[in-house]
Amino acid sequence: MASPLLKRVQKLETEITIQEAISRQTVIGMVDMDGNLVRSLKWSGSTYEETDESPQAFFPEKIEPVFTRPKRFIILIGGRGSGKSIAVGDIGLLEMHDHSKNFMCIREFQSSIADSVHALLKEERNRLELDGFDITEKAIRCVDNNATARFMGLSRNPESVKSAFGFLTWWIEEAQFLSEKSLRTLTPTARNKPVKGLPGSMVEVGDEEVDMAQVRMIFCGNPASSEDPFSQRFIVPYLTDLDSSGIYEDDMHLIIKMNYCDNPWFGVSGLEQERKHDEVNLPRTTYDWVWNGGFNDTIENALIKPEWFDACIDAHEKLGMKPYGVTKVIHDPSDLGSDPKAVAVRKANIITNVTQRNDIDVNDGNDWALGIAINENADQYEWDVGGMGVTLKRDVNTALQGKHITAHQFNGASSVDNPDGIYESSGASNMVKQKTNKEVCKNLRAQCYLSLRDRVFRTYKAVVNNEFCDPELLISFSSECQNLTTLRAELCRMPIKPNSSGLFELYTKQEMRDKFKLRSPNCADVIMMSERVHVKMIEETPIDNLYVPTKNYW
Repeated sequence: MASPLLKRVQKLETEITIQEAISRQTVIGMVDMDGNLVRSLKWSGSTYEETDESPQAFFPEKIEPVFTRPKRFIILIGGRGSGKSIAVGDIGLLEMHDHSKNFMCIREFQSSIADSVHALLKEERNRLELDGFDITEKAIRCVDNNATARFMGLSRNPESVKSAFGFLTWWIEEAQFLSEKSLRTLTPTARNKPVKGLPGSMVEVGDEEVDMAQVRMIFCGNPASSEDPFSQRFIVPYLTDLDSSGIYEDDMHLIIKMNYCDNPWFGVSGLEQERKHDEVNLPRTTYDWVWNGGFNDTIENALIKPEWFDACIDAHEKLGMKPYGVTKVIHDPSDLGSDPKAVAVRKANIITNVTQRNDIDVNDGNDWALGIAINENADQYEWDVGGMGVTLKRDVNTALQGKHITAHQFNGASSVDNPDGIYESSGASNMVKQKTNKEVCKNLRAQCYLSLRDRVFRTYKAVVNNEFCDPELLISFSSECQNLTTLRAELCRMPIKPNSSGLFELYTKQEMRDKFKLRSPNCADVIMMSERVHVKMIEETPIDNLYVPTKNYW
């Protein structure tokens, strides 16, 4: 056991070593969009603090919180030319150089070192003129403190990341491509090494002082679909704050939206001419994805284009539409275990809410949906009888007994409604010859989705091109809808199925899962079901003769 005097000497030596290390820390400069140095920061031993010293490395002012308010999960998202990857690479190199931290560089797809960020780190080390690095074709090591950078891909074997236990700084590049399995395996792996003796931060154990340094995982990417695992975990839950201020922060997350307009060096990147070309020639949604970090919620031959959908958000306010008409509540019970249950509330042609839950079974989901119908004082309640929904008829009848709400069952595989009626195209499809509904649509599901598509397209033309249209033929999605982002993703990523007979057809849910890896479009389905032309029962008439078409309020 060391004597008290020896302990004090060792502690003093440690403090001297720390002060010497602080004196060698790289000074970093924060630069605004006018190219001005707004402040310099230096590591004080526990935090970054302002200093009068001249900086050796410069960063966009937008990411200053990465240094001053670090969290376990740091997410930098945005479009092309934002400087995200260069900034994260520089942070990792400084962590190696100044703090002796090993640097784990991850991406989903990496078949060789050439696919990694090795080349970027090598280039940045040279640009920053950081000394003491040994860089070979496959490895990067800081000679002075033996900190190393390691490169790994996850797609072939996500479990292999567990061998990276003990790394304190993690960089996940192109994080939008992470699979759900990779993401689930990755995040718990980043943690501090176990310590000797009692737990605690900076605790003395015998003759040692253990630094419980914070582990940081920095995710960097341009979002793909809002339904992708990365978006669902790190973007969608915080979208309101990100859209309003470009940043979200809590005890565990620091999420920063960073685009070309936040990069002081964008003007010298050589990309401005290309950006301006894309701004004029690309569809707005594609441009927003490429340059502004928006979601890429579209696919080839999709049912609805994102710009059509966006025009329908709060269209009732833009066009002065009123919710006069029938109030409907639509329920998709789902039948695939954890597959969410969805409910839509529609008042005339205004969708006032669409929401979903995956924490309840089919029976509790039915009670949840019926409760909404009763609370909304709905006129009509309709649910999908495919799968488990067929078992709910008795419960629906019991719950609605004595109430004015009429109940309807929806079977998407059944034949179209009003088969001999003339289909009136909106212009969204290349259909010029007049045809009947049965000559246009494969089944009832296709008919209702085509009706929804036409309604969305008409609204788009009314809002964007100021074209007059009967308000009863339009639709509006209230911005208050709880799952509006999910609805947008599902409708704009729903592919139209080629049909040799020329009929309009959608892929089944199973086909969408197998062919396109898309999950069940529950939110889209309840909106689609609300398009159905309803029927009215005539009292004291045999059930087989009950169905008489009435006015479609939408």
